[in-house]
Amino acid sequence: MELTDQNLKTLSEYLRQTLNPDLNIRKPAEKFLESVEINQNYPILLLHLVDKQEVDLTVRVAGAVAFKNYIKRNWGINEDGVDHIHAQDRETVKSLIVNLMLHSPEAIQKQLSDAVSIIGRHDFPAKWPNLISEMVEKFGTGDFHIINGVLHTAHSLFKRYRHEFKSQELWTEIKFVLDNFAKPLTELFQALMNFANTNANNPEALKMIYSSLVIVCKVFYSLNCQDLPEFFEDNMNVWMPHFHTLLTADIKCLQTDDDDDPGLLEKLKAQVCENVAMYAHKYDEEFQPFLPDFVTAIWNLLTSTGQQPKYDLLVSTALQFLATVAERAHYRHLFADPMVLSSICQKVIIPNMEFRVSDEEMFQDNPEEYIRRDIEGSDVDTRRRAACDLVKVLSLHFEIKMMDIFGQYIHAMLQTYLEKPQANWRSKDAALYMVTSLASRGQTKKHGITQISQLVNLDDFASKHVIPELLRENVNSLPVLKADSLKYVMIFRNMLPQDMMIRALPQLARHLLATSQVVHTYAACAIDKILLMIILRPDDMPQLAREIIVNLFTAMEQPGSQENEYLMKALMRMFAVLQDFGTSFLSEVLPKLIEKMKRVASNPSKPYFNHYLFETLSLSIRILCKNNAAAVTTFEETLFPIFEGFLQQDVQEFIPYVFQILSLLMEIRTAGPVSNYYMILYPFLLAPAMWERPGYVKPLVRLLQSYVRLGSEQIISVHKVTSILGVFQKLIASKLNDNEGFYLIQTIVEYFPPASLEPYMKQIFVVLFQRLSSTKTTKFVKCLITFFAHYIVRYGAASLISTIDGIQPSTVTRGVRDAIVIIFLSRFSIRTRVSICLPAIHKLLRRSDSLELLLYPTAFGGIEHCLVLVERNRGESTTSNTFIQGGVTNPGYFFTPEHSHIAWGISGDFTEPGQQKQFSYLIAAEFTGEEVLASLTTQFYSQTQVLNEEAEIFIRRNILLMARPTTLDELVD
Repeated sequence: MELTDQNLKTLSEYLRQTLNPDLNIRKPAEKFLESVEINQNYPILLLHLVDKQEVDLTVRVAGAVAFKNYIKRNWGINEDGVDHIHAQDRETVKSLIVNLMLHSPEAIQKQLSDAVSIIGRHDFPAKWPNLISEMVEKFGTGDFHIINGVLHTAHSLFKRYRHEFKSQELWTEIKFVLDNFAKPLTELFQALMNFANTNANNPEALKMIYSSLVIVCKVFYSLNCQDLPEFFEDNMNVWMPHFHTLLTADIKCLQTDDDDDPGLLEKLKAQVCENVAMYAHKYDEEFQPFLPDFVTAIWNLLTSTGQQPKYDLLVSTALQFLATVAERAHYRHLFADPMVLSSICQKVIIPNMEFRVSDEEMFQDNPEEYIRRDIEGSDVDTRRRAACDLVKVLSLHFEIKMMDIFGQYIHAMLQTYLEKPQANWRSKDAALYMVTSLASRGQTKKHGITQISQLVNLDDFASKHVIPELLRENVNSLPVLKADSLKYVMIFRNMLPQDMMIRALPQLARHLLATSQVVHTYAACAIDKILLMIILRPDDMPQLAREIIVNLFTAMEQPGSQENEYLMKALMRMFAVLQDFGTSFLSEVLPKLIEKMKRVASNPSKPYFNHYLFETLSLSIRILCKNNAAAVTTFEETLFPIFEGFLQQDVQEFIPYVFQILSLLMEIRTAGPVSNYYMILYPFLLAPAMWERPGYVKPLVRLLQSYVRLGSEQIISVHKVTSILGVFQKLIASKLNDNEGFYLIQTIVEYFPPASLEPYMKQIFVVLFQRLSSTKTTKFVKCLITFFAHYIVRYGAASLISTIDGIQPSTVTRGVRDAIVIIFLSRFSIRTRVSICLPAIHKLLRRSDSLELLLYPTAFGGIEHCLVLVERNRGESTTSNTFIQGGVTNPGYFFTPEHSHIAWGISGDFTEPGQQKQFSYLIAAEFTGEEVLASLTTQFYSQTQVLNEEAEIFIRRNILLMARPTTLDELVD
């Protein structure tokens, strides 16, 4: 793409069209931009367009957003080493972007600043060493717009230091930054403080100065969070007094009338609190001289700050500072006095735990945000969360005193509620939060609270104050207390008696009908969590399950909950628990699920809801077809037209799920041929464009495996063998997806007739060896060795040896001994791989010409490994009930249980621990060529079906005696 006015005009027009609400106009424009972004000069064109003053600002902002997204997608070179940006474009972008960002309007500056931070994450400092010097130069301009742009970029660039793991590379980078940026930042900070003093009566100047100070304090935090830099340690006397000044500042002109959004002063004080809390926590020895002044200042701040939401961030960070100080052993004496604890409870904790009017408004008007903060753990910056954390710290170190003091306040608040429940419900709400904070000592996401204080009787409190709220007939009365009670049951589910949980389930089901979105969401979430940990009696399931399922669908018709992920997840969990008992409900549930799926497809905006929707649909298919295989046809007839629509409309959010459900339907069938529905779709699946989207690869591979398993003859008949092998070749070339390529070729080798693959087999091995020689990885080697094992089991050891010899003669004599035998024995320790590797080794070693290749020391090492494998697998089973390719966490190549039967080539299930043990000794015996021992091992197994301890010891001793070299020289040789 040339840098011409015509190209700029064309680009501008397409960017304008991407803002059009009409899908028919917007989609083609997006497709066009996606198609041209691979051309050289594309990012340069975008930057020139963004810089043109005469272009409409809306289009320029759209161009800046498009540029940032382009950089985000393409700047980092992926694992496969594919670079989508020309080298010249990279250098040009880095030379232009900083100056352009600093002179752009704020809306554009923010986008370009993010782009700079993305580039810096990959290139700084090694490939962009002059970035810091470029930025520091701008500090001397005196233009606050430029200075703030530099500071925003620095903050975007350095904030990753807050969460990255320590490494030599990271510390080298931080040292480079400190050497070049710490001193200019300190000088700028001092200059800004001086400007603030000299412009104390100039509101406009103060706003610019304090906006810069906010970002300076954020950068300070990022540069100090890994370790205390020597420069900042030497200059603590510069920074800390100024921090104290900012914390105690009261500048009227910076105060705002807005009660909701924090102003500059609130943001600055909150960041200062965060900075000093970090120093108190991590560098307490160096910070100790400054601590008393900050404790006093922050205490005064907490007792004088109002309840308006705009102060929430400030108060929460101030409370976090107190909690940090209380955690440190040498500061703990500050809180030991009962009068101090009582004052903290009365003046700080209770006021910040109270349910405010703003909280009630959020509960009613923005329930999704309320839920996100309250039960999803996103409440780290809220007053309540910070107050709860302070209570937990204090109760951990002063447990008896805290229980005595806070117990009185809790009792008083509960009594206040009982006097006038409708008027004083906020008192009980605060009491519930305080009990939760006092009682909890540790928790996990799966089990909720797992450790509690022994001084809090949770069962008694639940019976007197929680369960009665759930038993009230009207599920819509006092909805906040309903939500609190549901949350109490949910988080303490692991500590409360199981019979109480079972008795609570009908009440939870009843609260699914509450009109409050928060209440019925909490009820669904509690049902989901409880069903994970209890086992229902079959007699209890039908009636309770029907009520829960009906009420969940009723709740999904409530305003705001049509796509409620918690409701759908609870429905999924219900069917996962019911299994076969759920069959009777599916005739009612499936039409509703399908209708919901079609409705959501028009605008799939809730990814978690979509996920649980398809999970529930998949589970329903499994349950129904488990006992009625003929139901597959009904599902196909119902779902195919819908899925066809998704594919035609390119609903990208749904297409991976479509592929997985199609593969599930095919996997349920035990024999071919593949129906016309699927064969019409088959060419579409092989289209190169489908394999360019990373999210499609895993489900597509699984679907193609199903095609191969059921319809290998059909694939051959339509001359699509080369097409599917082309997919295999593309996947093998990718470091990210090479294991998926092995999944595919393993299935092809297993199910295609040998004659149909014979013309291609040499080229398949050439592709594998080329990848092995060019970019070998641990994952690829494991996959390759396991593929060899499968190949040996399917075609025999002679075929493997001759095929490899056909590529490069004598490869076997030089390499198979080490690459196949030794690596086999060292790589197949993952249990799901044992069932294919053991029989492959057995077949390989039974060949006389293979045995001649084995040097004696190598054989001894292999035998040792076989025997170690026996011990490792003692008491472990290699079979698995499920096989989810996308869920594999360890790199490598895994097989479904069916493959085990094919691998062993026998009728029995040869995957139990005793059978594996016997077969491992059989291999070890044959490794030495001792047929007597092999026969003896087999005889023991045939008589007992397991190797008893005496036989095991006997065989092991004899194998080692015959295999052990007699001299060290012989072993070395």
